[in-house]
Amino acid sequence: MMLEPLIFELSSPGRIGHALPPSDVPAQPTDVLLPATARRADAPPLPEVDELTLVRHFVRLSQMNFSIDTNFYPLGSCTMKYNPKINEVVAALPGVAGVHPLQSTETVQGILAMLYELAECLREIAGMDAVSLQPAAGAQGEFAGLLMMRAYHLRNGEGDKRHKIIVPDSAHGTNPASAARCGYQVVQVKSSADGHVDIAAMRKALSEEVAAIMMTSPNTLGVFESEVLEISRMAHDAGALMYLDGANMNALVGKAKPGDMGFDVMHFNLHKTFSTPHGGGGPGAGPVAVKKHLEPFLPVPVIEKTADGYRLNDDRPHSIGRLHGFYGNAGILARAWAYIRYHGASGLTANTENAVLNANYLMALLRDTFPTAHQGICKHEFVCSARRFKDAYNVRAWDFAKRLIDYGFHPPTVYFPLIPEHFEAMMIEPTETESKETLDAFAATLLKIAEEAAMNPELVQHAPHTAPVGRLDEAFAARCLNVCWTAEQQNG
Repeated sequence: MMLEPLIFELSSPGRIGHALPPSDVPAQPTDVLLPATARRADAPPLPEVDELTLVRHFVRLSQMNFSIDTNFYPLGSCTMKYNPKINEVVAALPGVAGVHPLQSTETVQGILAMLYELAECLREIAGMDAVSLQPAAGAQGEFAGLLMMRAYHLRNGEGDKRHKIIVPDSAHGTNPASAARCGYQVVQVKSSADGHVDIAAMRKALSEEVAAIMMTSPNTLGVFESEVLEISRMAHDAGALMYLDGANMNALVGKAKPGDMGFDVMHFNLHKTFSTPHGGGGPGAGPVAVKKHLEPFLPVPVIEKTADGYRLNDDRPHSIGRLHGFYGNAGILARAWAYIRYHGASGLTANTENAVLNANYLMALLRDTFPTAHQGICKHEFVCSARRFKDAYNVRAWDFAKRLIDYGFHPPTVYFPLIPEHFEAMMIEPTETESKETLDAFAATLLKIAEEAAMNPELVQHAPHTAPVGRLDEAFAARCLNVCWTAEQQNG
């Protein structure tokens, strides 16, 4: 075939995709589109290179990145599970990716049906009565939950009196920050020696001034709060509400419902439990689920199912209002919907079981060398200690984390939670997506580093040795944050 017809065939509509419609935006000169102050005076100083050099440059950059697609993320509490590619297929469907938020509801019935079904699934999983998908992150879910609890107390005439939030020291780290951000006084309750909330301390902290207890269960030690029913009873008897941080729902889905434990409101972290993309500043999603007495305060709009289809209802006089301009991050929500529909009830339960099994298997491999913060089984994660290596060889948890990079593993979470104090904590969460072979390799690597710490401490203290950069001056970086790159900085 001649070259010219070949080019014509490959570029014809339908061969490699649909032809793009003509633009309805009239062409305008640059000086109309951009003011002079926003335009460059000179061309950008970009190098002139051939295509191969350019490709190799960006491929090398991608190889320097660490992702869940390349290796194991043992980050505790962060729940770095694999994002199935079927999620991306669903999020890329024209009815999801091509929808504009200003379209009339009559033209977006498909995605409204998807979002309504996702909310119903989350409501059932949580054991709650209503769900809003609006919050754009777990932190905003906490913010929304706190605003709804405040609205509830205000409506009951107790808004000014109830100005305290109780947060156990084993709760997720964002809880006290969110409570303080909403103007509440944070009261911390210590954990007992077994890693559970100290019931006596909780009872002492409760009063008519307490608006709510914010708990994480399983907590950040990987311990399920076995006295949660008693804590809920105590809180409700005192007129306070119960808030669950849903960061660790990957240990509960299909096994236990927060609504049955006495929680009045909770948020989900969709990336932690339902395999949506994690981190990078967004987009994200942190849906909130509430019991019936908090349902009037849900943010607007609320998706409702009617005889004529689905609609967005803004006419809710007791609502805390809008959280942002439109409904929510629909692409993230579609991914969570795909994950739930793909696995179904039995699959979600199996994922929970495997997450707990993997955590306990890994803990059993490491516990003799790295003592754990509590005895017995854990849930989805566990906290172990490198303190013996610090005391004997001055090799800290931080050094173990850095040395793992040389072996191709992402470091676990270190120095969180600070229970017990001076523990040199490493919080490890394998999730259900990792194989036994991966867990065996990770455990063997940590044990090998333990041998290195005893035989050659400096090797571990100065790791990583194979990463693109070594240890940065983190104290300086924290004080003098500069995210702007210049050629002068690169050249020293």
